[in-house]
Amino acid sequence: QVQLVESGGGLVQPGGSLRLSCAASGSRFSIYAMAWHRRAPGKERELVAHIGSSGSTNYADSVKGRFTISRDNAKNTVYLDMNNLKSEDTAVYYCYVYVNLLGAYWGQGTQVTVSS
Repeated sequence: QVQLVESGGGLVQPGGSLRLSCAASGSRFSIYAMAWHRRAPGKERELVAHIGSSGSTNYADSVKGRFTISRDNAKNTVYLDMNNLKSEDTAVYYCYVYVNLLGAYWGQGTQVTVSS
């Protein structure tokens, strides 16, 4: 059973920065894709950023130029560096991984609140 442990959420002022981390464990199969999604209050969950096994990335238009997704394959960990945070970035952020031969897994979610 694959387990995902997220960390790094919290309260930050507008314009501030946070780094989210998500470590995957429990699988002997390689991880194909990793991503971060978020769900803001009253809204549906949306894709924030995605990174493939080759390192290719894509981002939601709302975070381009402010957020950076990266991964450390040796540690089975994905990161999301969030800069110039805005109030509209307030949401629960969920880690997602797709493990070869096993399928998709989700983290438990970590709260990010941007407020002065």
